[in-house]
Amino acid sequence: MFVDWPIRLMSKTPRPTDAELAILRVLWQLGPSTVRQVHDVLMRDRPTAYTTALKLLQIMADKGLVARDETDRSHVYSATVGESETQRQLLDDLMARAFRGSAMTLVMQALSGAKATPDELARIRQLLDEHEEGSR
Repeated sequence: MFVDWPIRLMSKTPRPTDAELAILRVLWQLGPSTVRQVHDVLMRDRPTAYTTALKLLQIMADKGLVARDETDRSHVYSATVGESETQRQLLDDLMARAFRGSAMTLVMQALSGAKATPDELARIRQLLDEHEEGSR
């Protein structure tokens, strides 16, 4: 049944593709940036044509993932969605599609698949305690 799918799937902001997510990471790191600045950072990980970065930013502007400031000759792009909001959106989507909406199954798989550091485990415990206190 698809009844348990999060309402978020009907939200206005579309889920970014992997390439769009790479650009959003650059914008979250640098803040408002020109196509050249975004392209230069993307090139550190893998060869990317300038025109590809430009076209992706234009598509992302049409989708509402970024805003474009056209006041200067070089357009400046900025993310319209925050990193945490995007992570939550992607996680909600993954949980709905792969884990049938079960947060417990998702967390159990995440913890069994990778070794968590003692600091990470302490933070997870703290978050669980806070969540439990908020549920009372």
